[in-house]
Amino acid sequence: MIAGLLVGGAILAEVTATLSLRASHGLTRLVPSAVVAVGYLLAFVLLARALKTLNVGPVYAIWSGLGTVGALAGGVVLYDEPLRPGTVLGMALVIVGVAVLYLYGGTTHE
Repeated sequence: MIAGLLVGGAILAEVTATLSLRASHGLTRLVPSAVVAVGYLLAFVLLARALKTLNVGPVYAIWSGLGTVGALAGGVVLYDEPLRPGTVLGMALVIVGVAVLYLYGGTTHE
């Protein structure tokens, strides 16, 4: 349960950092650049803590897949980026892939 919350926090931190990259204008704006640095650091710390009890493969797939979907959704909402049918299909495939890895990949150490 705690490890799952750590992964969730790592996903949120990574998505926040990724979305802040755009706001930083190439890391030339101080506040968004600081959010990028802190967000990625927090994401890796939380993920490392979760990996004490969870398996790397499925957890990394969950973290990167849901982070990708979160960044895409955030780009649409915050930056008015286009959402095309192919993008929606790709997002759905990522979610299905993450679900399969979670269900059949064995997330906890045996």
